[in-house]
Amino acid sequence: MRNTFYLIFAFLLISTSSCKLGGQTAAKETDNHTSVGVQYLSTSLFKQQVFDYEANKEWKFEGKLPAIVDFYATWCGPCKMMSPIMEELAVKYAGKVSFYKVDTDKESDLARAMGIQSLPTFLFIPLGKQPQAAMGAMSKENMERAIEELLFGNSGKGQL
Repeated sequence: MRNTFYLIFAFLLISTSSCKLGGQTAAKETDNHTSVGVQYLSTSLFKQQVFDYEANKEWKFEGKLPAIVDFYATWCGPCKMMSPIMEELAVKYAGKVSFYKVDTDKESDLARAMGIQSLPTFLFIPLGKQPQAAMGAMSKENMERAIEELLFGNSGKGQL
């Protein structure tokens, strides 16, 4: 009985030590610098990889791939619902679309500068065009349709 207790304790200790810090998924970089997964952005990384709103008055996307920026908060229920969808789509569109997340509580100045008033807010950024925002949670199918239509210009059926 005592050995069973120690075995269970050891298993729990090992399994909990592999949890992700803060529930955040780290982006994995490949040789060609495309991100596999969702990358969490600070304000300084946002300025480098998405848009330096202090240096530019007009929209100037800094990325090399179309992108989606998810402005979220850890306490937001709909934001929590969208997180696994974003991670799944980041894998599906790896090398084609960059997926970013910005914690609006930690990066409140950035959220204000970008005019974020509702959570979650998704910023769809096609190459060479103006970004478009969508507010609120959406199904995986609607998110895929938005990616195809807004980022790649593929017309789909229906509206978002």
